[in-house]
Amino acid sequence: MKYHGKKYRAAAEKVDHNQAYQPKEALALAKATTVTKFDSTVEVHINTGLDPKQADQQVRTAVLMPAGLGKTVRIMVFAEGEGARIAKEAGADFIADDDTFKKIQDGWTDWDVSIAVPEMMGKVGRLGRVLGPRGLVPNPKAGTVAPAADLPRLIQEARAGRIEVRLDKTSGIHVAIGKASFSEEALMQNFSSLMEALRKAKPAAAKGIYIKKIVVATSMGPGVRVDVNTALNMGVAA
Repeated sequence: MKYHGKKYRAAAEKVDHNQAYQPKEALALAKATTVTKFDSTVEVHINTGLDPKQADQQVRTAVLMPAGLGKTVRIMVFAEGEGARIAKEAGADFIADDDTFKKIQDGWTDWDVSIAVPEMMGKVGRLGRVLGPRGLVPNPKAGTVAPAADLPRLIQEARAGRIEVRLDKTSGIHVAIGKASFSEEALMQNFSSLMEALRKAKPAAAKGIYIKKIVVATSMGPGVRVDVNTALNMGVAA
């Protein structure tokens, strides 16, 4: 049985674990039950009815969080020549030269977002063993593979809070939407953007219930269930 400290237990007592809260109420409760001394990350954990073993039931999309994520985003760009010059001028933290490729092959992955130009994807593919498990492989579906001319826009969006969302091997989706210090309105903006993106990304081959359960929580804090129907219909015109 997992042991929780006094602070966690006191926070958990504020949550009715049999209730699915409205999104804004759930986010407010997650903020109110923060148990860390540092500024906790607010996370959304989603259980889907998808089969991750089926290629036509994958979810992989990108979400631009309008309120940002409250953290410094380190960006790696895979480009050469003119693309590398553009990326450097646009503020990329790292640009993959031969030495960088060797470091990555040896296991270095000290950045948050990967962006690549199409002509570099052959070389990037050889790094899949290292980048794949960490979700750092650039992907056209996630909007992280684009011509050199688009690099400034992609770098700017990544800095502003553009993140990749994907289904994991357990049929789950896990996304950070901000910090506990964010206002409820800011968290709601990001949560709404996430739900809209997931609604649009629903695979055509999905069978049965698409999203079974949504829980929001801060780092090491208790989970708060969110009403799935309300969440999925946020922003939908009547």
